[in-house]
Amino acid sequence: MQTQLLDAKEPESIRKAARILQNGGLVGIPTETVYGLAANALNGAAVAGIFTAKSRPMDNPLIVHISQFDQIDGLVREVPDAARKLAERFWPGPLTIILPKGNCIPDEVSAGLDTVAIRFPSHPVAQAVIDAAGVPLAAPSANLSGHPSPTTAAHVMDDMDGRIEAVLDGGPCAVGVESTVVTLAAEPPRLLRPGGVTLEQLREVLGDVEMDQAVLNPLPEGQQAASPGMKYKHYSPKANVVILDGSLEHYIDYVNTHAKPGVAALCYNGENDALSVPAICYGGERDCGEQARELFDALRELDDVLHAETVYARCPEPKGVGLAVYNRLIRAAGFEVISLG
Repeated sequence: MQTQLLDAKEPESIRKAARILQNGGLVGIPTETVYGLAANALNGAAVAGIFTAKSRPMDNPLIVHISQFDQIDGLVREVPDAARKLAERFWPGPLTIILPKGNCIPDEVSAGLDTVAIRFPSHPVAQAVIDAAGVPLAAPSANLSGHPSPTTAAHVMDDMDGRIEAVLDGGPCAVGVESTVVTLAAEPPRLLRPGGVTLEQLREVLGDVEMDQAVLNPLPEGQQAASPGMKYKHYSPKANVVILDGSLEHYIDYVNTHAKPGVAALCYNGENDALSVPAICYGGERDCGEQARELFDALRELDDVLHAETVYARCPEPKGVGLAVYNRLIRAAGFEVISLG
């Protein structure tokens, strides 16, 4: 299969992507979070192709993307007031809401669960493709399963070239990490995956919102994932990532003491000058929004530019959007964290 790289600024590219999706094919599309690998969410065979293209485990549920709020009708059994309040505040945007699923949702989308995850992305290209296709789109991140998520069309081509029909190039993603996922199928509502919409913002709308233990810890053995990004090692470069939790002084000392060929660092802007190993920066220490935008690109550079074998990463502060950065990084590290005191 030859994968077409389409310019999203061209109307014919949108129409071509829509035709591929209507015919059961797969297209990489930009969203404000990361690039998604889209298929017709109402076509179980098309959705199954996502799992094949990504080498993704079938028990990992997908997110259904819509382009108007009223398209949620029928995809879920009912729309509670809490969902309407969240949508009014955060849609379109980087928030996914889990609700009991409607009868039209194939098991391939929900991984056999009785719930479905719904999102209304703000990216105009994503909205245009959904409108042109005339169907909701199931779309996990457009990368090979376990790899760092793609924030540019080039990243998608690196992983998906020859596996899918087309990629729409809509430029770099603005948020840089996947959407926040909150389930309203639990009481009280529960944060399953942090993202651009913070836990604090969810609580401003809903009041009591719990944070699932799997946000910061491995999912217990045998427990089924209720959301993407919970169960498996994700976002990981080929290099072995180790998070170092401590002050900058202790971080520099540890990295320089363990310097040898194949070792690299993942640090904040300006810290690389003090390190005796090659380093990639992923934003400012106090700018968690920049960290989110830069993280996945930095993880890919560790492989593609530095060819690192072991990476010592600065530990982000798990607050606000920083919680999303920390969540992605601990999964990239397989939960290997060294406390420096």
